[in-house]
This record gives sequence, C-alpha cells and structure tokens, in this order.
Amino acid sequence: MRAIVIGSTKHFLFALGYGLLGILAAALFGAVWTLNDRPELEPWHTTKLNNEYHQQLGFIGFDEYLHLEQRLFSELNSLTQAWTFEQTHFNSAINRYDSQSLSSPDRASINWNRSYEWKNEHAEFGVILVHGMSDSPYALSHFAEHLKPKAHVLGLRLPGHGTLPSGLTSITWPDLASAVNLATKHMKQQLNGKPLYVIGFSTGAALALNHELENIDQGKDTDYQAMVMLSPAIGLKPIAAFAKWQASLGQVLGQDKLMWNSIENEYDPYKYQSFAVNAGDVVYQLSLRNQQLLKGFSADQKAALPQTLAFQSVVDDTVSTQAVIEHLYLELSNANNNIQGEGATQIQHELVLFDVNRARGYQQWLLYDPLTTLNSLMYGQVEGLNVALQAPLNFQLTIVENTRNLENPRVFYSKVQARQVSTLNPKVDKVQTLDLSWPRGVHSLSHVSLPYPADDAVYGVKKFSDEDLIDSAEINIGGHIHLGERGIFSIPAEDMLRQKWNPFYDYMLSRIDELVAQ
Repeated sequence: MRAIVIGSTKHFLFALGYGLLGILAAALFGAVWTLNDRPELEPWHTTKLNNEYHQQLGFIGFDEYLHLEQRLFSELNSLTQAWTFEQTHFNSAINRYDSQSLSSPDRASINWNRSYEWKNEHAEFGVILVHGMSDSPYALSHFAEHLKPKAHVLGLRLPGHGTLPSGLTSITWPDLASAVNLATKHMKQQLNGKPLYVIGFSTGAALALNHELENIDQGKDTDYQAMVMLSPAIGLKPIAAFAKWQASLGQVLGQDKLMWNSIENEYDPYKYQSFAVNAGDVVYQLSLRNQQLLKGFSADQKAALPQTLAFQSVVDDTVSTQAVIEHLYLELSNANNNIQGEGATQIQHELVLFDVNRARGYQQWLLYDPLTTLNSLMYGQVEGLNVALQAPLNFQLTIVENTRNLENPRVFYSKVQARQVSTLNPKVDKVQTLDLSWPRGVHSLSHVSLPYPADDAVYGVKKFSDEDLIDSAEINIGGHIHLGERGIFSIPAEDMLRQKWNPFYDYMLSRIDELVAQ
C-alpha cells in the first residue's frame, strides 16, 4: 500500500513538473513570438559604427574624444549617403537619415547631434550640459543659448548617441561616465578656478550625480559648484531589472528583434525613437550604482555633495518620481541641510515638483492622484492636498501647482503658483504667484518635456495653416497632433499625444539664474 502511494506521488510530481515546463515553454514561445512580430530591423538598427567611444580606449584628454567624434560622423555620413530609402517600408519623407527629408538634422545651421563648446573669455563660470538616454546635445541647447553670454559652455554628446540607434546596443554606463569625466576635467582646466556647474537631463543627471559620488567615494574633491537635474534617472520601474534577460534571450535564439524594446520610424532629428533593451539596462545599472554609493556614505560624505536643484514632474512614465524623493532627497536630508528656524543655515538642496493640471475639466480624467503616494512618502498624515509633517524635511520642497479659490480651496484655476513647503508647518508655506498658466488642453508635463520651451522649433507648439503643412521645410513634432482613424499614421498615437514642451520653462530659467548668481 505504501509503495502504491509513493509511486502515485512520484507520478503526480512528474506530471506536475512536465505540466509546468510545458506552460513555461508555451509562455516563452508566446512572448518571443509577440516581441518578434514587429517591424523588420533597418540598417540603422543593425549597422555598427567603428569609431564610437568606449572607456577601454584609455583617452586622457577631451580633445581625443572630439577627434574620434569627428571620425565617427564622417563614417556615419559615408554610410547614410549609400543607403537607398526607397527600399525601406519606413516613410522617407520624415526619416532623419534621408538628407532630403523634413527630419534631416542637416537642415539646421548647427549639427546638434554633436558635442559643442562655446568659449567665452569673459565667462563668470562654466557649465557642462549632459543629455539623456537616446537624446542628443540638442536636448539642453536652450539652456546653452541662455547661459552663453556669461558662461563657458560645453554640450557633451554621450557615446552611442546622435548617430544610429544601434549605438545603444553596445554601450555601458562606465562608457558614459568616462565621457563625463573627460569633459569635466577639460572644463576644470579651461576655467582656471572659476566655478563649474552641470545641468543634466534624465540619464545625464544620473551621470552628473555619479561623477560626484565616485569622487567622494575615492576621497577626492568634488568638481561641480552645483548640479541642476531635469527628470533625473534616480530609479526606474521594476521591470527594468529584466531588460538584460530579454537581450540575452535574443542572442541565444538568434532573434535580433528581442534586443529592442521598440522598433520605430526614426522621424526625430535629435532623438532615437527605437530603443535598445541594453539602453534600459545601462540606466538601471547606473541607478543601482548611485543608490549603492549614497546609502553606504556617512553623514560627512553626504555633506560633501554639491548643491542640488532638481525639477521633476509628479507624473513620469520613464523614470520614477518616487525614487527621486526616496533614493536621493530623503537620503540627503540628514546630511548637509539644517531645518528652518532660529539659527538655521540656508537649505542647500531643493526639489521642484510640477503638479498635474487640476483646473476644472481636467482633474476628473485622471486615473489617480499622483501626489497621494508622494505625500505619504514624505509626510505622515495625508488629507487631500493638505499634509501634516511626520518629521521635518531637511531639503526645500517647491510645488508648481494651480492657484486656488481662497474661499473654496478645491476650486482650481489655470494660473499657477510656486509653493515652497515649509519644513515646520504647512500653514506658513511661502507662495509665489507666477505669470504663467496651464495652456488649454495640457493635462500634465511629461518626462521628455522639461528641457523645451513652447517656441522650440522641433518640440514646441506651433499652429499650422494649410500653407505651412505644404511648404514646411523642417519637421515640427510638438505641434503635429492629428485626428483620424486608428492605424493610419506612421507615428504612434501615444507618442503624438505625449507633452513635448514645458509651459513653465521660464520659471526653470529664473531658478537656474538665481542658483548661478549665489
């Protein structure tokens, strides 16, 4: 009897095991089939450029980096001139690699896909601008133009960027960090003791942070007077941890499409639309390194970090807003900031959050209130938008939000204010009414919108007449929102509807001007 029971149990376990393996195999096959059932890879996805920078090259000077970049773009031009765009299923009228298309970066007077340096013999300070993953130096060009009259400006092209999306398949975060190190060393030599600032967007912000964390970890002096961060990549969604497994599976199965999260029409002259799985893993590994360093630092080490001013939308589909608070600002809060009050020193670090548009006609369309989670992270008690402090915040928190009806605080207007949240009592918040409003039809900012003003030629808002649509000499992405049947446009609807420009850009400029004037 006992033998019968044991035998039956073994058979059951074998059957269960085979069943689970069958389910796993079917799920794996389904996932691979779904991921592989996408547009065919084009030459810009598969061609590897030979003159891209990697840290193993051992460069010691930024001039070497620029010389290699010159060879890289010569190689790129030779390749693209030989491509026949009639053979691709992608629309060549808006393909950035077709020199005759509206999206060709050659239409601009400056090649914003390349590094640039604007020297100024009367410079009061220097600034390095570091763009984000899949972007180009164009992303921060408006800040460069604004600061140029009083600064020595360097806009850095990160390795793998500004050329072909295939460049994202082989880069590592140390490659990117090494390029930032070369640029920083160069600027320190050029400035001869003048202060050096850094403005970083998304991954660029994480790289700037990493540069200083590594300096502190090695017992070196920090290099930046202050750091400005836009949509900083401090943490990503949990699914980012599985990115490398998808890429590895693609290599094992010989399915190159699995090495891509998205395969899209390259219609943007300054940003890749196709996104390699490796690129997501690079940002993820960089964020883990930064978190590891910061959590392991002593209070004195944290106190050595330069002044940090970050701008972040409360809704961000690319990076985690919660991580900016939890893994950066709350880590710094007990280090080098003293609470407000008698005898207190100036708060050094500041986080500016851009709230969603809560004006009537907008708020009811929201799936959730993004401030609820953030408030619960920073405060102990949450009552709608009125919060009570559990413990003092030792960094300055500013929220750019709708103004309200004083008699009925739940009635919001389109005009906005900047509210500095008191670290002692919410009732004494400092409020500054801004000469800015939410534009009609804009519900929120997005991860990608922060660096661009409304009048940006590519990503800004622009009203088109019939003549403009016919005679347009270059692409405008921010102003093209078209209505029609599903499936007829070459640009996905979710990309078309994503906010591309920042209606509060001027406020950001004013805050940066205040920072460099200190």
